[in-house]
Amino acid sequence: MKKIFTLCAAAVIAASATAQTVTESKTFDNWYIGVNGGVATGIHPSQLGCGGSWAKDITPNAGLRIGRYFTPVFGLAAESNVYFADLHHPGRTGNNLFGNMTNTLVTSMNTSLIATINFSNWFGGYKGEPRLFEVSGVYGLGWGHVFGGEDGTRYYANRWNSCDKVDFLTSKAGLDFAFNLGKSKAWQVYVEPSVVWNLEGAQKGVRYDANYADFQLNAGVVYKFKNSNGTHNFTIAQLRDQSEIDVLNAKINDLRNDLNGKDSEIAAKNKRIADLQNALDECNKKPKYVKPETATNLQPTVIFRQGKSVVDNSQMANIELIAQYMKNHKNAKVEIKGYASPEGSKELNQKLSEARAEAVKNILVKKHKISADRLTATGMGATDKLFEQVEFNRVATFNDNTK
Repeated sequence: MKKIFTLCAAAVIAASATAQTVTESKTFDNWYIGVNGGVATGIHPSQLGCGGSWAKDITPNAGLRIGRYFTPVFGLAAESNVYFADLHHPGRTGNNLFGNMTNTLVTSMNTSLIATINFSNWFGGYKGEPRLFEVSGVYGLGWGHVFGGEDGTRYYANRWNSCDKVDFLTSKAGLDFAFNLGKSKAWQVYVEPSVVWNLEGAQKGVRYDANYADFQLNAGVVYKFKNSNGTHNFTIAQLRDQSEIDVLNAKINDLRNDLNGKDSEIAAKNKRIADLQNALDECNKKPKYVKPETATNLQPTVIFRQGKSVVDNSQMANIELIAQYMKNHKNAKVEIKGYASPEGSKELNQKLSEARAEAVKNILVKKHKISADRLTATGMGATDKLFEQVEFNRVATFNDNTK
């Protein structure tokens, strides 16, 4: 008995490790229901002086099993079987454990809580779906009851109840030879040879005694309910290491920052679209250049995303307006001033404002062929004075500094 308990404990440990690292399952996943039936006969009927022999007194039975797989290796099930009158001697028990000396059709029942251990998955590993053929072990304890014994009938020929008890402790151990069928492996059929003991039959306390045990051969069919993963069985978990998790978190944060910047960009575009169109119309008229006496603040601005110094495609039209202005005014020299909004440290905002001014200058020089000596890029640091809306201060502005 100690060996059986040790085997079960080892299986639970192995199954738990498998569940934590290999598969995933929710609380109401991996439940199943099944029916079974077969025959039972006493292992040593002649040793009790009952006059029987192996396989001569056969008791048919039928049962229901409901259970759950907690991992691909370990599961628990509740099972209840009822036993009928002896096939060879209708109306009496014979020399097996199931029945009584009355003429009832159903002579007794056995209800058990059994552990299931899938040896195929334990030793061969779980590959993502059940194998076509698998071998599992079953072991459990239960409660047995003999019908018709409440009137005081003595069970001198009934080894289920040799000590005149109608309720007693039972135990079951066996093997399931199972086939998983169907495209989704939702159905399973199995053949199960097992031994069932009456643990109180020897009148010497609770013990496993082959003289008070039956060999039972049953066949059954099981249906596995559909799981939250869309299948009828376990799936392999998608495991990720910490570096992958860090990369995903960084991408999520970038997307959040982009989303926060969208609202301010849309508001700025809607506010300035009319002004930009008017400025473009003015540039297309190619007005005569008038030398300003002081620095002139040119209308277009370039808006940046939070923490970024890369010019978005949506801002290229504003830079094109400045390029057109400088081509129409050959002597104009323009100062590009970069700004940052107040968030962050002073040093970081100063570098960010300089990078924004340089980014705009590079586009004017490289894309629009404006001479670099006509452009000055200056970082102005952080400000909240240009616009009342804080986000609008992440900009580059243009001043005509022609003397």
